[in-house]
Amino acid sequence: MRIVITGASGFVGRLLAAALLRARTFDGEPVSRLVLVDRVEAPDVARAGDALVELVHGDLIESLGVVFAEPVDVLFHLAAAVSAECETDFDLGMRANVDTTRAVLEAARAQAVAGGPRVRVLFAGSIAVHGGDPQLPLPPVVSESTLPVPRSSYGTQKLVCEHLIADYTRRGFLDGRVARLMTVVVRAGRPNAAASGFLSGIIREPLAGLPATCPVDPALRVALSSPRRTVQGILRIAEVPRGTGPGRLDGHLPVLLPALTVSVADMIDTLRQVAGDRAADLVSIAPDPAVEAIVGSWPAVFDNRRAEAFGLLPDPNFLSVVEEYVADHAGGR
Repeated sequence: MRIVITGASGFVGRLLAAALLRARTFDGEPVSRLVLVDRVEAPDVARAGDALVELVHGDLIESLGVVFAEPVDVLFHLAAAVSAECETDFDLGMRANVDTTRAVLEAARAQAVAGGPRVRVLFAGSIAVHGGDPQLPLPPVVSESTLPVPRSSYGTQKLVCEHLIADYTRRGFLDGRVARLMTVVVRAGRPNAAASGFLSGIIREPLAGLPATCPVDPALRVALSSPRRTVQGILRIAEVPRGTGPGRLDGHLPVLLPALTVSVADMIDTLRQVAGDRAADLVSIAPDPAVEAIVGSWPAVFDNRRAEAFGLLPDPNFLSVVEEYVADHAGGR
């Protein structure tokens, strides 16, 4: 089984690659090749020299000929431009998110038309597809049946990709699945350009003895998922068998991964509980209207019954999220 991960050098991509290399199997079959694709430096798992790993470095659209030079069985499409940079640079977001995703889907379609395997494509969606509108406010609890009304270019681009994947799947060109990710916290490493990046920063930086800025009202509630639960959810939705009945994936609706709902104030209080006043006092509140407009438009409470039917549950509390980060990154960021 030849598996491809796009955006493999990103935070979630690295964790997903590491999980697949530990398991050496996917959906009960041995992995024969793990192709890691990104335009930046290779992830740590690649530099370890594992014989299963194949590296493809460069722009994804330009690299698809190499990626599909041999049959692809499963493709995890994680490569994307993130929220704040899509607001800053519209053309970047359209190319990185919409144009690139369509090129990936066309390559998968061409493989099927030529008689190759029908690619199973897992797309990393986002809760940014949801947003309130004066004529159609968000319900108190959002589910997969809630009409998406994105309030950002990033959310709009993600929604366009969801619809493309659903139609390519309906037409039989590929087997597409969409997992709508919650905001992943705590992300290790350097901050990225996501509007939600501060949600990791207000934990990660103080734990390293560094100051952090919170650009939103601490009363704001957000929907989060730990890195471990996020990767678990991506793999599970990719492996769920097609068909009707319990535990099977029927139709083309995205699946909302489980959400832990907390306020930013609760997050800072948990930081204080874990690391004391000195760490918590490193967080300063400095509202940024641009960030608040994006993050504040996202829903915070979700109906996760579909995910639960596949055995997926949210993190039990934010304390467990912070303790997981501390355990995984003791001695560094």
